[in-house]
Amino acid sequence: MTRRRRRALALASALALVAGGVVVAGCGGDDNKAAGTTSGGGGATTDGGTATKGGTYRVGVSDLGYSNGFDPSAEYTAVSWQIQRNLMVRTLLGYRFTEGPTGNEPVPDLATEIPTPTNGGKTWTFTLKDNVKFGAPLNRAITSKDIAYSFERLANPKVAAGYAFYYTDIVGFQAFADGKAKTISGITTPNAKTIVFNLTKPLGDFIYRLTMPATGPIPREVGKCFEQSGRYGRYVISSGPYQIEGADKLNPASCATMKPISGFNPVRSLSLVRNPMYDAATDVETTRESNPDRFTWTVNTNSKDIFDKIDAGELEGSQDAIPADVARRYLRDDALKDRVKPRVDDGTRYITMNLTEAPFDDIHVRKAVNLVMDKGGLLRAWGGTTYGEVGTHIIPSSLLPATDEVANYDPYPSPDGAGDLAAAMAEMKLSAYDKDKDGLCDAGPCKGTLLINRNVDPYPKMEPILVESLKKIGITPTVRSLPTGSAYTLIQTVAKKIPIGANPIWGKDYSDASTFAVLFDGRNLAPTNNSNYSLVGITAAKAKEIGASYPAGGVPNVDADIDKCNALPAGDERLECWFAFDKKLMEEVVPWVPYFASKNTDLLGPAVTKWDFDQSAGETAYSKVAVDPSKQK
Repeated sequence: MTRRRRRALALASALALVAGGVVVAGCGGDDNKAAGTTSGGGGATTDGGTATKGGTYRVGVSDLGYSNGFDPSAEYTAVSWQIQRNLMVRTLLGYRFTEGPTGNEPVPDLATEIPTPTNGGKTWTFTLKDNVKFGAPLNRAITSKDIAYSFERLANPKVAAGYAFYYTDIVGFQAFADGKAKTISGITTPNAKTIVFNLTKPLGDFIYRLTMPATGPIPREVGKCFEQSGRYGRYVISSGPYQIEGADKLNPASCATMKPISGFNPVRSLSLVRNPMYDAATDVETTRESNPDRFTWTVNTNSKDIFDKIDAGELEGSQDAIPADVARRYLRDDALKDRVKPRVDDGTRYITMNLTEAPFDDIHVRKAVNLVMDKGGLLRAWGGTTYGEVGTHIIPSSLLPATDEVANYDPYPSPDGAGDLAAAMAEMKLSAYDKDKDGLCDAGPCKGTLLINRNVDPYPKMEPILVESLKKIGITPTVRSLPTGSAYTLIQTVAKKIPIGANPIWGKDYSDASTFAVLFDGRNLAPTNNSNYSLVGITAAKAKEIGASYPAGGVPNVDADIDKCNALPAGDERLECWFAFDKKLMEEVVPWVPYFASKNTDLLGPAVTKWDFDQSAGETAYSKVAVDPSKQK
């Protein structure tokens, strides 16, 4: 079984999800692990020991599958973000890299504080802390111009930044991207310690957008030599506590003198060592503990061998999901079970329905599918609650108000998530596709309905449950199971007119519900690499432009709802707005069947003395781990 490793959701015109079964951030989803929510409890886990300094934290992985060569400007994978933010790339604002709600709250990183915006919420002024420096081979102070340059790289089409759309509301960003300006006019650097952002409109989530690795400082003298997609990844100059091994040997005298840093081979391994220029006093207390002296990620295409080595103490962990049989063995042994770390993350696995294709252009059919689906059975196919919880709505609860109403929200309830056939049939009777009103979909489009699935475990185990659930209400699907990348390519290509797909997952890009809302924004629709699979918000003109069908009854549009919530500042009102948006999606639009909230499940080796979960990335908090070298083999 693969673990969700959100692999780049590169975006076509506005955004796109590249997920993978052995492979998406927002980013959307690869199945190497799932991205962030809380699991309760919160905080670090010490596993029977004291956090020790020193040693090497060793990780096995089936591939280093970074979407853009580990270049912070372009990477769109949860695992690359996790490594970069925890260990290598500091940003103006960051996170505490811990579990639970606290782990989703922004804190100052390079900036002295989180400022209050001025100019009606459109101007943000940040001051850099003293004594923050780049690591080898530059060993110089980080300035505001280094951060401004990172935004120029984001806007540079040649760098192919997957999430540049998050920054198009900076004044002049698009003009720079289009080659119509030599600088981004909305970003100014009055002095080496100050950077000012001017926006075209207030953005309540702007502080979250400044936590993404692409906004971290990049030295122009190095970065300018690698302004093509994926090139800078082997030359990353650290601003954090660790740097790529061999960075001190890089010769930055000119572009010609720089050769790839030896500690990173994209097909073999990544090795990080301490950055002597990092000053822990400039970090928020307890954010980066930086316990090990060294980190290594080693590629091993034999997943069984990886977990055998973890078991034997030859590795501390893996970026691949723990296989269900291995998890069961550990969980049944009282002496071993604490080494399995399931943590609910902000990721939703879902079935997507195309609102422009029959029979799913009828909301009563879509509601009936939600009511009949055996979500509990789908969860068991994955391996049970070690891997997730039955899903009840689209936006993860951790990104919504912390209220009982949110916790209990389930518009399509059934005992144990097994489905409610009577309620589903009653809903189907209201549909135009139930000709004789017997609760069954009996019109032509109900037969042989194309359903896209993945052909990698555990998706084939889901198939009988999906088919049986749909048959109960008269929909007899024809399932086409494909490799992960092919499945996503197919449903992302609008002209293919796929009615229903069971392959997607989506995880947050940052700790705000807006990173789910982008999936329903009609302005983000594109003919290919389209992540709004349900085509919410499409117009007749747009349908003609991108090759979609357009039903006689039209398609719901939620663009105004998105704009309303996005304009609100961080706080309770914004959270309540997103909850209302979530309810509208579930009850009035009904684009998905969210069947479970995913978990990131890690297995730890016996030498791990401390471990924590990075809620912001939905992955292990490498900044908080520790290892006892005497227990390593």
